[in-house]
Amino acid sequence: MEYYAGIDVSQKESCMCIVDAKGKIVREVKVASKLETLVRYFDELEVLLCWIGAATAVVACWAYCCWSGRCFAATDRLRPPAGQ
Repeated sequence: MEYYAGIDVSQKESCMCIVDAKGKIVREVKVASKLETLVRYFDELEVLLCWIGAATAVVACWAYCCWSGRCFAATDRLRPPAGQ
């Protein structure tokens, strides 16, 4: 099964939602918007993600810059969608 994550990053909290390929919500949580907390959340997921989408805002840009470089240890939790 393919899973996707959406994240809305704000200064204090980030809202995260994991859905399956049919759009069914698998998990929905709010976590502190600290890099360590966000990385730990993705590292501890029991599913592999095909995609992580983030709301576009200044704080989301910060998160992307950290995750796309050396800071985001959870990139091994991502896998391409089937057929790619």
